[in-house]
Amino acid sequence: MDMNTAWFFLIGFFITGYAILDGFDLGVGVLHILTRDPHERRINVNAIGPVWDGNEVWLLAGGGSLFAVFPVVYATLLSAFYLPFILLLVSLIFRAVSLEFRNKVSSAGWQYFWDLSFGSGSLTASLLFGVMLGNLLQGMPIGKDGVFTGHFRSQLNLYPILIGLLTLTTFVMHGGIYMTLKTEGKLLERMRMHIFTSWIAFVILYSIVAVRTYFIAPFLFKDLLTTPFSWVAGTVLIVATFYIPLAVKQEKYLHAFLASSVTMACMILITGLGLFPLLVPSSIDPAYSLTLYNASAGPRTLTAMLGIALISLPLIISYTVYIHRVFRGKVVISEESHY
Repeated sequence: MDMNTAWFFLIGFFITGYAILDGFDLGVGVLHILTRDPHERRINVNAIGPVWDGNEVWLLAGGGSLFAVFPVVYATLLSAFYLPFILLLVSLIFRAVSLEFRNKVSSAGWQYFWDLSFGSGSLTASLLFGVMLGNLLQGMPIGKDGVFTGHFRSQLNLYPILIGLLTLTTFVMHGGIYMTLKTEGKLLERMRMHIFTSWIAFVILYSIVAVRTYFIAPFLFKDLLTTPFSWVAGTVLIVATFYIPLAVKQEKYLHAFLASSVTMACMILITGLGLFPLLVPSSIDPAYSLTLYNASAGPRTLTAMLGIALISLPLIISYTVYIHRVFRGKVVISEESHY
């Protein structure tokens, strides 16, 4: 495995970590919109309050690595998704601010505004992640010089919207499963109901997306169907997906959360294997696509960044494990609760 390939999978690992960890608190944020009881809303917020900012580190690590290792890809995507990225940043900022501001004033109107900001920010961010991914998978109008030649309206066709809805549904399901680990009583029962509903939507949407992808972006299946590892990942994906409702029904909530995490990891892995060695497929001419090799930094940069990653990655993993271990268990609301 050469350095370019190693970085392809390392950035994929960062993306997977972010999707699993920040995916559940984005999902909780969306479910927050459906929660009416003020006490239950406090449970939602306190369930993710101690961990959400640590989860964001995985996005920073992935984005920073992309900037340093594949700068041409970073520049092209930032130019192509300029407006979606601005909307994404606004959504993530409002999510963060709402968590800290909602309890600063004892006013129902004040708390409702920040609860709505938290939920709508989570909803918008989830959709935007999927829409941008959908545009990437179907191929983007990248010219010979690597410059994006499309416009924002062209990014809102049916396929990216389907990917956006699939991403949203996946995060909602994942967030609901996470909340089963943090709640009890009536709220737990409602979360179970949300899980089953979102799971059905997930299976339907994923099936539709898989079939449509075969016709929209057949190049993704060129080597995927002949790679044994992709068949293993696909089998694990199916088993994990159908184990989720069984585990929830049997009240094995930790098993359900692990199965949901494995499902998301396999989805990302299969997508990466389909793209490899492409990073940004060109819809104008496949020869104009950005790959691991024509869009990477120099060998010295790749080597230096790998050294930095080997130092920082264990720290990120250690912190993530530690913080989730410290705040494990059911949420108990008291006068000392921060949120």
